[in-house]
Amino acid sequence: MSLLHVAILLPFLAAALLTLFHKLRQSFHTGWLVLPVPLVLFVYFLLQIPEVQSGHTTHVTIPWMPSLGVEFSVLLDGLSLLFALLISGMGTLVVLYSIFYLDKTREALKSFYAYLLLFMGAMLGVVLSDNLMVLYSFWEITTISSFLLIAFWYNRETSRYGAFKSLLITVFGGLAMLAGFILLYLMTGTFSIREMMGSLELVTNHALFIPAMLLVLLGAFTKSAQFPFHIWLPDAMEAPTPVSAYLHSATMVKAGLYLVARMSPVFAGSKTWFWVVTAVGLCTLLYGSFRAMKQRDLKALLAFSTISQLGLIMSLLGAGSAAAFYSGTQGGLVYTTATLAAIFHLINHAIFKGSLFMVVGIVDHETGTRDLRKLGGLMSLMPITFSIALIGSLSMAGLPPFNGFLSKEMFYTALLSIAKMDVMNLQTIGILIPLVAWIASVFTFGYSMIFVFRTFTGPAQIDKLGKTPHEAPIGLLLAPVILASLAVVFGLFPNLLSYSILEPAMASIHPGLLTAGERFEVSISMWHGWTPELFMTLGVILAGTMVYLAHQRFKPLHQPLLDKISLNWAFDNGLQFFHKGSNSLTQSYMTGSVRHYLIYIFSFFILSLSWMLFRTDSFAIPFESLASVSAYELIVNLALIIVVVSIPFVRSRMMAIILTSASGYIVTLFFVIFRAPDLALTQMIIETVSGVLFLLCFYHLPKRKLESAKRSFKWMNLLIAVGVGTLMTLISLKVSGSKMFESISDYYLKFSYELAGGKNVVNVILVDFRGFDTMLEIVVLGIASLGIYALIRLNLEKNDETPSRSPVPWLAYSNNVILRTISSVAVLIIITFSFYLFFAGHHQPGGGFIGALMTSAALILLTMVSGLDTIQQVIPLNFRKLTAAGLLVAALTGVGSFLFKLPFLSHSFGYFYLPILGKTELATAVLFDLGVFMTVIGITMTIILEIGRDK
Repeated sequence: MSLLHVAILLPFLAAALLTLFHKLRQSFHTGWLVLPVPLVLFVYFLLQIPEVQSGHTTHVTIPWMPSLGVEFSVLLDGLSLLFALLISGMGTLVVLYSIFYLDKTREALKSFYAYLLLFMGAMLGVVLSDNLMVLYSFWEITTISSFLLIAFWYNRETSRYGAFKSLLITVFGGLAMLAGFILLYLMTGTFSIREMMGSLELVTNHALFIPAMLLVLLGAFTKSAQFPFHIWLPDAMEAPTPVSAYLHSATMVKAGLYLVARMSPVFAGSKTWFWVVTAVGLCTLLYGSFRAMKQRDLKALLAFSTISQLGLIMSLLGAGSAAAFYSGTQGGLVYTTATLAAIFHLINHAIFKGSLFMVVGIVDHETGTRDLRKLGGLMSLMPITFSIALIGSLSMAGLPPFNGFLSKEMFYTALLSIAKMDVMNLQTIGILIPLVAWIASVFTFGYSMIFVFRTFTGPAQIDKLGKTPHEAPIGLLLAPVILASLAVVFGLFPNLLSYSILEPAMASIHPGLLTAGERFEVSISMWHGWTPELFMTLGVILAGTMVYLAHQRFKPLHQPLLDKISLNWAFDNGLQFFHKGSNSLTQSYMTGSVRHYLIYIFSFFILSLSWMLFRTDSFAIPFESLASVSAYELIVNLALIIVVVSIPFVRSRMMAIILTSASGYIVTLFFVIFRAPDLALTQMIIETVSGVLFLLCFYHLPKRKLESAKRSFKWMNLLIAVGVGTLMTLISLKVSGSKMFESISDYYLKFSYELAGGKNVVNVILVDFRGFDTMLEIVVLGIASLGIYALIRLNLEKNDETPSRSPVPWLAYSNNVILRTISSVAVLIIITFSFYLFFAGHHQPGGGFIGALMTSAALILLTMVSGLDTIQQVIPLNFRKLTAAGLLVAALTGVGSFLFKLPFLSHSFGYFYLPILGKTELATAVLFDLGVFMTVIGITMTIILEIGRDK
């Protein structure tokens, strides 16, 4: 495991460890414990700048699921380093800011910082991952953690709504992106982004190229709030201000931009990529800047300004791809300028927008409002905050001498060059591209002036404020002062970043345009003479000033154009329509009857498989290839048929349960005849435990005579049962009589001892060859047991006037002397035998699963004899925690493989000479089997005891 892997996992580990310090909450702010994490990461990535600047790329891989092409591969190049610095650097400042912003006595700080660390780790995973499947996994973790952060104040309906909207839209885009990744894999045969760059000839001319591109862009557009998917971002501003400053200015919304930049080497050779990315970016730029003018809430204004700025960067990334299909000096100029402007403005936006979000938090914190109609005259009361706001606003407006001016000038240069190019025969229409950008810049100037001057100048309205305003404490000011200082420093000395950050990132976005040893020329300066870009800036200042002055008088600039119809209206009403439709459809078949649900399932099962057998002409059974039936098998079959046919005709539930269990025990005889002792043991114990479970469940059902059922009820049951049985018999006979592929059992029989060190093939398959399946099975069973526990503990009948039922009588206490005497010996024998099965399972019949079931059977017997209360005293064990501990042991066994650079759940074994025991085999699979053993006991006893207790 490399330091890059550690850097990704460090925030996750810190989030987990944070729960250990919850008792320190009252003594000091939890943020002080969290602050070292992003700070250490920021310093680590700063130390990587010289290596990346020299052109070296770090690529480290840990095998995960190599057969599926999924590996935990990390890549550190110029682009990923840029984003890693933003994530860790802004994370440090946001944590510092939140320490003084969030009240340690009133806020759930442990949860807040845990969510923030989860998001930080997930974002680092996104930008450092080279494998698309791993990238997608971290992508969705950012979605979940951002949902938790936005809904942090979950008692507010607006917070819950904003979190839900962001989750729905970004998950939709994420699933589309996943589909695009799968199409890329089908085209290239790899999930590695580096390897895809070397297989461009396989991609560009493929029929799936355009669908894959559009699906990937859909994921990027939803995450980066591009029009028309932007509607989640303004509502997400209900999150605490530190969240907005981090997620919605520097990190989460930049994930889509990162994806577009990272995938540019794969897709940028297409004109479709150029037009879609550039057009969507320009539309978002214009729309966001216009909508920002209409906002009355400071955070809402910054939300739409963020949408606008994200559109600006997106359009630059699209424009930068023009050089890929347009040769000549002009194309090279567009590429160099547009890509450089996109990267530079991405940094600048994080700086000035982060500072402005923190300013809004300070204003809200010190005045009690963010409403522009109530604010004004704060300049003399909050001079430092005003200075920070002025620097951030002027940088956002693109005025010198701040960093935003430099990247805005480069933005104009790139789009003016696009207008001169004959890209797809634009001709004179190409002038619309810089014209749209200029109009959007006018609105950007306007809302920047509104933000700073409507808040801090003019007459003060102290009587409308919730608090008496005063300057914020130094703790709140420190982080925005640092960001405002960076806006000035990078504006006056822009070349500090030229070859340390900007040029390596440019080389990562389009490595194909450079030959070995070449570098892009990056030189940024404040003055280029009297250029068209400068005149565009002067025009923006003049027109923007007029827009600002006319803002209150001209209604279209500060009132909605359409009161009722909007994208939000379409979203809300669309959800309501689908909700009503799905609810009506669901209620038509969700009757509350389990029998009806089984009829639906089995009917579909019969019809679909019967149609498949008919289409494939598979009703003909090759009897000549089937084995002969012995007398023992015939007798057991006859007994099984008699028992099963008798079940529908019995009159009591007790007899029905006994006959059902008897059918299971008879099946055990088949496994004995076929010499499968593992399966026979498992079947026998499962029938014992499930018989007890049936008795527990049926005890709680209302009394009802079975013979009172309608005749149609029984005939439907008979028809379904005969249909399923007949169909499964036909399929089994067909499969047994035909052999289309070489049986995999030969492989297991041949290599179980050689590769896994075990002679019991069944157990070796469970814990070694197919250990991942077993891991998922016990996880599902654990979830099911916790679900049963939760349902019972919900006490759904707490409002019912009927008295609660007493515990199951035969699980309360048994006064049968013979049973108690025999069981005291039997329990010890059974548990001893279960331990033998566990330890011998690798070579002899047995294993963790069988041993656990036998131990559970012994505990159930002890419970029946001694009672529920006594069993808790004799065995003071929380079986839910035992389940969790078992899952943890199994998972840690799998994760331990990573320490040896092996795939998950890789096992090892060896022979050692031990005292007394002599030559002994030790296998790591036993540790995994121990996890299974603990989990199954915990699951079984949790279900049995909770149903039996019936509180």
